[in-house]
Amino acid sequence: MPSGIESKADLAQRPQNGNPVRVPYGTGDAALDAKIRAFLTETGIDPDCREYYEMVVSVYRLAQQKTPRAERRLFNQSIKELRYASKIFSQYRDRKKIVIFGSARTPSRAREFRAARDFSELMVKAGYMVITGGGDGIMGAAQEGAGRENGFGLNIALPFEQKANATIFGDTKLINFHYFFTRKLNFVKEAHAIALFPGGFGTMDEGFEAITLMQTGKAEMRPIVFIDAPGGNFWRTFEKYLREHLLRDGLISDSDFHLFKFTDDPAVARKEIETFYYNFHSYRHIGDQTVVRLHRPVPEGALKRLQEDFADIVGPGDDLRACPVFPEEANEPELAALPRLCLTFDRKAWGRFRQLIDRLNEF
Repeated sequence: MPSGIESKADLAQRPQNGNPVRVPYGTGDAALDAKIRAFLTETGIDPDCREYYEMVVSVYRLAQQKTPRAERRLFNQSIKELRYASKIFSQYRDRKKIVIFGSARTPSRAREFRAARDFSELMVKAGYMVITGGGDGIMGAAQEGAGRENGFGLNIALPFEQKANATIFGDTKLINFHYFFTRKLNFVKEAHAIALFPGGFGTMDEGFEAITLMQTGKAEMRPIVFIDAPGGNFWRTFEKYLREHLLRDGLISDSDFHLFKFTDDPAVARKEIETFYYNFHSYRHIGDQTVVRLHRPVPEGALKRLQEDFADIVGPGDDLRACPVFPEEANEPELAALPRLCLTFDRKAWGRFRQLIDRLNEF
Protein backbone atom coordinates (compact mmCIF):
# COMPACT_ATOMS: atom_id res chain seq x y z
CA MET A 1 0.00 0.00 0.00
CA PRO A 2 1.52 3.37 -1.01
CA SER A 3 2.49 6.06 1.47
CA GLY A 4 -0.01 8.73 2.50
CA ILE A 5 2.29 11.58 1.49
CA GLU A 6 1.08 13.26 -1.69
CA SER A 7 2.75 15.35 -4.35
CA LYS A 8 1.19 17.48 -7.09
CA ALA A 9 3.53 15.72 -9.52
CA ASP A 10 1.49 12.54 -9.22
CA LEU A 11 -2.05 13.89 -8.93
CA ALA A 12 -3.06 13.01 -12.48
CA GLN A 13 -1.22 9.72 -12.93
CA ARG A 14 -4.27 7.52 -12.63
CA PRO A 15 -7.33 8.99 -14.35
CA GLN A 16 -10.67 7.37 -13.55
CA ASN A 17 -13.79 8.18 -15.59
CA GLY A 18 -11.88 11.03 -17.21
CA ASN A 19 -11.03 12.71 -13.89
CA PRO A 20 -7.61 12.87 -12.22
CA VAL A 21 -7.35 11.00 -8.94
CA ARG A 22 -4.95 11.93 -6.16
CA VAL A 23 -2.19 9.34 -6.01
CA PRO A 24 0.01 9.26 -2.89
CA TYR A 25 3.66 9.92 -3.67
CA GLY A 26 5.75 7.00 -2.52
CA THR A 27 7.66 4.03 -3.79
CA GLY A 28 4.55 1.88 -4.07
CA ASP A 29 5.95 -0.41 -1.38
CA ALA A 30 4.74 0.38 2.16
CA ALA A 31 7.67 -1.49 3.74
CA LEU A 32 10.18 0.47 1.68
CA ASP A 33 8.42 3.75 2.49
CA ALA A 34 8.77 2.89 6.18
CA LYS A 35 12.49 2.18 5.68
CA ILE A 36 12.93 5.59 4.05
CA ARG A 37 11.28 7.27 7.04
CA ALA A 38 13.46 5.24 9.37
CA PHE A 39 16.55 6.33 7.44
CA LEU A 40 15.51 9.97 7.76
CA THR A 41 14.94 9.53 11.49
CA GLU A 42 18.34 7.89 11.97
CA THR A 43 20.09 10.77 10.21
CA GLY A 44 18.31 13.41 12.31
CA ILE A 45 15.91 14.51 9.56
CA ASP A 46 12.22 14.91 10.33
CA PRO A 47 10.59 11.86 8.64
CA ASP A 48 7.32 13.79 8.32
CA CYS A 49 8.95 16.56 6.28
CA ARG A 50 7.33 15.88 2.93
CA GLU A 51 10.02 17.53 0.82
CA TYR A 52 12.93 15.48 2.20
CA TYR A 53 10.90 12.27 2.07
CA GLU A 54 9.83 12.86 -1.52
CA MET A 55 13.36 13.68 -2.68
CA VAL A 56 14.55 10.29 -1.42
CA VAL A 57 11.57 8.62 -3.08
CA SER A 58 12.39 10.41 -6.33
CA VAL A 59 15.93 8.98 -6.29
CA TYR A 60 14.46 5.49 -5.91
CA ARG A 61 12.00 6.10 -8.74
CA LEU A 62 14.75 7.39 -11.04
CA ALA A 63 16.66 4.16 -10.48
CA GLN A 64 13.55 2.04 -11.07
CA GLN A 65 12.78 3.70 -14.40
CA LYS A 66 16.33 3.03 -15.65
CA THR A 67 17.19 6.69 -16.12
CA PRO A 68 20.01 7.17 -18.69
CA ARG A 69 23.40 8.22 -17.35
CA ALA A 70 23.27 11.68 -18.96
CA GLU A 71 19.98 12.44 -17.20
CA ARG A 72 21.30 11.08 -13.89
CA ARG A 73 24.25 13.45 -14.17
CA LEU A 74 21.94 16.36 -14.94
CA PHE A 75 19.68 15.68 -11.93
CA ASN A 76 22.63 15.08 -9.63
CA GLN A 77 24.60 18.16 -10.69
CA SER A 78 21.47 20.34 -10.55
CA ILE A 79 20.58 19.49 -6.97
CA LYS A 80 24.22 19.89 -5.89
CA GLU A 81 24.37 23.36 -7.45
CA LEU A 82 21.07 24.39 -5.89
CA ARG A 83 22.11 23.04 -2.50
CA TYR A 84 25.44 24.83 -2.50
CA ALA A 85 23.97 28.16 -3.66
CA SER A 86 21.33 27.91 -0.92
CA LYS A 87 24.11 27.44 1.63
CA ILE A 88 25.92 30.61 0.50
CA PHE A 89 22.81 32.79 0.29
CA SER A 90 21.46 31.53 3.64
CA GLN A 91 24.13 33.56 5.42
CA TYR A 92 22.68 36.82 4.05
CA ARG A 93 18.93 36.34 4.40
CA ASP A 94 18.64 39.59 6.38
CA ARG A 95 19.85 41.71 3.43
CA LYS A 96 17.85 42.76 0.38
CA LYS A 97 19.53 41.97 -2.92
CA ILE A 98 19.34 43.35 -6.43
CA VAL A 99 20.32 41.40 -9.54
CA ILE A 100 22.07 43.45 -12.22
CA PHE A 101 22.17 42.04 -15.75
CA GLY A 102 24.09 43.35 -18.76
CA SER A 103 26.67 42.52 -21.41
CA ALA A 104 30.00 40.91 -20.55
CA ARG A 105 31.48 42.73 -23.57
CA THR A 106 30.87 46.34 -22.50
CA PRO A 107 34.25 48.14 -22.29
CA SER A 108 35.20 50.16 -19.21
CA ARG A 109 35.22 53.41 -21.22
CA ALA A 110 31.54 53.01 -22.20
CA ARG A 111 28.85 55.20 -20.64
CA GLU A 112 26.85 52.07 -19.82
CA PHE A 113 29.77 50.76 -17.78
CA ARG A 114 29.93 53.94 -15.69
CA ALA A 115 26.16 54.00 -15.28
CA ALA A 116 26.16 50.38 -13.99
CA ARG A 117 28.96 51.16 -11.54
CA ASP A 118 27.20 54.30 -10.28
CA PHE A 119 23.86 52.53 -9.94
CA SER A 120 25.42 49.67 -8.00
CA GLU A 121 27.00 52.17 -5.59
CA LEU A 122 23.62 53.82 -5.09
CA MET A 123 21.95 50.50 -4.30
CA VAL A 124 24.60 49.53 -1.75
CA LYS A 125 24.06 52.89 -0.05
CA ALA A 126 20.35 52.02 0.03
CA GLY A 127 21.19 48.82 1.94
CA TYR A 128 21.18 46.30 -0.91
CA MET A 129 23.68 43.62 -1.84
CA VAL A 130 24.38 43.19 -5.55
CA ILE A 131 24.16 39.94 -7.54
CA THR A 132 25.69 39.70 -11.03
CA GLY A 133 26.64 36.94 -13.41
CA GLY A 134 30.18 37.31 -12.11
CA GLY A 135 31.75 38.23 -15.46
CA ASP A 136 33.30 41.36 -16.92
CA GLY A 137 31.61 44.25 -18.73
CA ILE A 138 28.43 45.47 -17.07
CA MET A 139 28.73 42.70 -14.50
CA GLY A 140 32.24 43.78 -13.60
CA ALA A 141 31.13 47.42 -13.38
CA ALA A 142 28.29 46.55 -11.01
CA GLN A 143 30.60 44.36 -8.95
CA GLU A 144 33.12 47.18 -8.73
CA GLY A 145 30.44 49.62 -7.63
CA ALA A 146 29.15 47.24 -4.97
CA GLY A 147 32.55 46.28 -3.62
CA ARG A 148 33.68 42.75 -2.81
CA GLU A 149 31.90 42.58 0.57
CA ASN A 150 28.51 43.53 -0.88
CA GLY A 151 28.55 41.41 -4.03
CA PHE A 152 27.65 37.92 -5.24
CA GLY A 153 28.86 36.44 -8.51
CA LEU A 154 26.86 33.67 -10.15
CA ASN A 155 29.34 32.52 -12.74
CA ILE A 156 28.59 30.12 -15.59
CA ALA A 157 31.11 27.64 -16.99
CA LEU A 158 31.58 28.49 -20.69
CA PRO A 159 34.29 27.48 -23.18
CA PHE A 160 34.80 31.18 -24.01
CA GLU A 161 34.13 34.72 -22.80
CA GLN A 162 32.88 34.16 -19.26
CA LYS A 163 35.34 34.34 -16.38
CA ALA A 164 35.00 35.83 -12.93
CA ASN A 165 35.75 39.56 -12.74
CA ALA A 166 38.62 40.85 -10.60
CA THR A 167 36.37 42.18 -7.82
CA ILE A 168 34.63 38.89 -7.00
CA PHE A 169 37.35 36.44 -8.05
CA GLY A 170 38.29 34.15 -5.15
CA ASP A 171 35.47 35.35 -2.90
CA THR A 172 33.29 32.81 -1.09
CA LYS A 173 30.25 34.55 -2.61
CA LEU A 174 31.36 33.57 -6.10
CA ILE A 175 29.22 30.57 -7.06
CA ASN A 176 30.04 28.56 -10.19
CA PHE A 177 27.26 26.89 -12.17
CA HIS A 178 27.39 24.24 -14.86
CA TYR A 179 23.80 24.79 -16.00
CA PHE A 180 22.13 28.02 -17.07
CA PHE A 181 18.77 26.99 -15.62
CA THR A 182 20.08 26.46 -12.06
CA ARG A 183 21.93 29.78 -12.29
CA LYS A 184 18.84 31.60 -13.59
CA LEU A 185 16.69 30.05 -10.88
CA ASN A 186 18.99 31.54 -8.24
CA PHE A 187 18.91 34.96 -9.89
CA VAL A 188 15.12 35.08 -9.64
CA LYS A 189 14.86 33.28 -6.29
CA GLU A 190 17.24 35.60 -4.46
CA ALA A 191 16.33 38.94 -6.05
CA HIS A 192 14.29 41.64 -4.33
CA ALA A 193 14.76 43.77 -7.45
CA ILE A 194 16.15 43.35 -10.97
CA ALA A 195 18.00 45.89 -13.13
CA LEU A 196 18.95 45.37 -16.77
CA PHE A 197 21.58 47.35 -18.64
CA PRO A 198 22.20 47.00 -22.39
CA GLY A 199 23.27 43.50 -23.34
CA GLY A 200 22.99 40.68 -25.84
CA PHE A 201 21.07 37.44 -26.05
CA GLY A 202 21.79 36.49 -22.44
CA THR A 203 20.54 39.81 -21.08
CA MET A 204 17.41 39.63 -23.23
CA ASP A 205 16.80 36.06 -22.12
CA GLU A 206 17.15 36.95 -18.45
CA GLY A 207 14.94 40.02 -18.81
CA PHE A 208 12.16 38.24 -20.68
CA GLU A 209 12.22 35.34 -18.24
CA ALA A 210 11.88 37.66 -15.23
CA ILE A 211 8.95 39.49 -16.85
CA THR A 212 7.28 36.24 -17.93
CA LEU A 213 7.51 34.74 -14.44
CA MET A 214 5.87 37.83 -12.95
CA GLN A 215 3.30 38.22 -15.72
CA THR A 216 2.16 34.63 -15.07
CA GLY A 217 2.43 34.74 -11.27
CA LYS A 218 5.15 32.08 -11.16
CA ALA A 219 7.54 34.40 -9.32
CA GLU A 220 6.86 36.96 -6.62
CA MET A 221 6.29 40.50 -7.76
CA ARG A 222 9.40 42.68 -7.53
CA PRO A 223 10.56 45.86 -9.29
CA ILE A 224 12.26 45.51 -12.68
CA VAL A 225 14.09 48.50 -14.19
CA PHE A 226 15.68 48.79 -17.64
CA ILE A 227 18.52 51.30 -17.37
CA ASP A 228 20.19 53.08 -20.28
CA ALA A 229 23.29 55.20 -20.14
CA PRO A 230 22.34 58.88 -19.74
CA GLY A 231 20.84 59.95 -23.05
CA GLY A 232 20.92 56.41 -24.40
CA ASN A 233 18.07 54.77 -26.31
CA PHE A 234 18.92 51.05 -26.19
CA TRP A 235 15.93 50.18 -23.99
CA ARG A 236 13.69 52.93 -25.40
CA THR A 237 14.01 51.22 -28.78
CA PHE A 238 13.13 47.94 -27.08
CA GLU A 239 10.07 49.57 -25.47
CA LYS A 240 8.99 50.88 -28.89
CA TYR A 241 9.20 47.35 -30.29
CA LEU A 242 7.07 46.02 -27.43
CA ARG A 243 4.39 48.64 -28.03
CA GLU A 244 4.37 48.57 -31.83
CA HIS A 245 4.35 44.80 -32.16
CA LEU A 246 3.50 42.84 -29.01
CA LEU A 247 0.93 45.30 -27.65
CA ARG A 248 -0.53 46.44 -30.95
CA ASP A 249 -0.96 42.84 -32.10
CA GLY A 250 -2.70 41.88 -28.85
CA LEU A 251 0.10 39.59 -27.68
CA ILE A 252 0.44 41.39 -24.35
CA SER A 253 -1.79 43.75 -22.36
CA ASP A 254 -1.33 47.45 -21.73
CA SER A 255 -1.24 46.74 -17.98
CA ASP A 256 1.85 44.54 -18.51
CA PHE A 257 3.89 47.73 -18.90
CA HIS A 258 3.40 48.36 -15.19
CA LEU A 259 5.59 45.32 -14.46
CA PHE A 260 8.74 47.25 -15.38
CA LYS A 261 10.16 50.73 -15.84
CA PHE A 262 12.52 52.33 -18.38
CA THR A 263 14.94 55.08 -17.41
CA ASP A 264 18.37 56.50 -18.22
CA ASP A 265 18.88 57.88 -14.71
CA PRO A 266 20.36 55.58 -12.02
CA ALA A 267 18.81 57.76 -9.28
CA VAL A 268 15.34 57.29 -10.79
CA ALA A 269 15.94 53.54 -10.94
CA ARG A 270 16.93 53.47 -7.27
CA LYS A 271 13.82 55.47 -6.32
CA GLU A 272 11.61 53.03 -8.25
CA ILE A 273 13.03 50.14 -6.25
CA GLU A 274 12.95 51.82 -2.85
CA THR A 275 9.39 53.06 -3.39
CA PHE A 276 8.21 49.53 -4.17
CA TYR A 277 8.96 48.56 -0.55
CA TYR A 278 7.86 51.84 1.04
CA ASN A 279 4.66 50.34 2.49
CA PHE A 280 4.34 47.02 0.65
CA HIS A 281 6.14 44.11 2.31
CA SER A 282 5.05 40.84 0.68
CA TYR A 283 2.03 38.73 -0.26
CA ARG A 284 0.94 35.13 0.03
CA HIS A 285 -1.87 33.06 -1.47
CA ILE A 286 -3.95 31.14 1.07
CA GLY A 287 -6.78 29.17 -0.48
CA ASP A 288 -8.65 31.58 -2.76
CA GLN A 289 -7.39 34.58 -0.77
CA THR A 290 -4.37 36.75 -1.55
CA VAL A 291 -2.97 38.22 1.66
CA VAL A 292 -0.95 41.43 1.21
CA ARG A 293 1.37 42.29 4.12
CA LEU A 294 2.15 45.98 4.70
CA HIS A 295 4.35 48.10 6.93
CA ARG A 296 1.48 50.47 7.76
CA PRO A 297 -2.31 50.03 7.69
CA VAL A 298 -4.40 51.70 5.00
CA PRO A 299 -7.09 54.12 6.26
CA GLU A 300 -10.66 52.81 5.98
CA GLY A 301 -11.73 55.56 3.59
CA ALA A 302 -8.83 54.83 1.29
CA LEU A 303 -9.73 51.13 1.28
CA LYS A 304 -13.12 51.97 -0.16
CA ARG A 305 -11.54 53.98 -2.96
CA LEU A 306 -9.09 51.18 -3.69
CA GLN A 307 -11.97 48.71 -3.81
CA GLU A 308 -13.67 50.84 -6.44
CA ASP A 309 -10.53 51.45 -8.48
CA PHE A 310 -9.47 47.79 -8.52
CA ALA A 311 -12.88 46.13 -8.75
CA ASP A 312 -11.70 44.43 -11.97
CA ILE A 313 -9.22 42.19 -10.11
CA VAL A 314 -11.19 41.62 -6.90
CA GLY A 315 -13.49 38.60 -6.96
CA PRO A 316 -17.25 39.20 -7.43
CA GLY A 317 -18.99 39.96 -4.15
CA ASP A 318 -15.65 40.31 -2.38
CA ASP A 319 -14.02 43.33 -0.73
CA LEU A 320 -10.49 44.57 -0.38
CA ARG A 321 -10.38 44.45 3.40
CA ALA A 322 -8.14 44.41 6.43
CA CYS A 323 -7.70 40.90 7.85
CA PRO A 324 -5.94 39.15 10.74
CA VAL A 325 -3.09 36.68 10.48
CA PHE A 326 -4.15 33.38 8.90
CA PRO A 327 -3.31 30.12 10.71
CA GLU A 328 -1.43 29.06 7.57
CA GLU A 329 1.04 31.90 8.21
CA ALA A 330 2.26 30.35 11.46
CA ASN A 331 5.50 29.35 9.71
CA GLU A 332 6.32 33.06 9.28
CA PRO A 333 6.10 34.33 12.88
CA GLU A 334 8.39 37.27 12.13
CA LEU A 335 5.63 38.75 9.94
CA ALA A 336 2.77 38.29 12.41
CA ALA A 337 2.73 41.94 13.54
CA LEU A 338 2.37 43.37 10.02
CA PRO A 339 -1.04 44.80 9.01
CA ARG A 340 -2.76 42.86 6.22
CA LEU A 341 -5.21 43.28 3.39
CA CYS A 342 -7.10 40.39 1.78
CA LEU A 343 -8.73 40.03 -1.61
CA THR A 344 -9.89 37.27 -3.91
CA PHE A 345 -7.46 38.14 -6.68
CA ASP A 346 -8.01 36.44 -10.05
CA ARG A 347 -4.21 35.76 -10.28
CA LYS A 348 -4.25 36.71 -13.95
CA ALA A 349 -3.92 40.49 -14.22
CA TRP A 350 -0.52 40.82 -12.57
CA GLY A 351 0.13 44.20 -14.14
CA ARG A 352 -2.96 45.49 -12.34
CA PHE A 353 -1.77 43.83 -9.14
CA ARG A 354 1.47 45.78 -9.49
CA GLN A 355 -0.61 48.95 -9.85
CA LEU A 356 -2.37 48.05 -6.60
CA ILE A 357 1.03 47.71 -4.89
CA ASP A 358 2.00 51.14 -6.21
CA ARG A 359 -1.17 52.64 -4.76
CA LEU A 360 -0.60 50.95 -1.40
CA ASN A 361 2.84 52.53 -1.32
CA GLU A 362 1.23 55.96 -1.25
CA PHE A 363 0.19 55.40 2.38
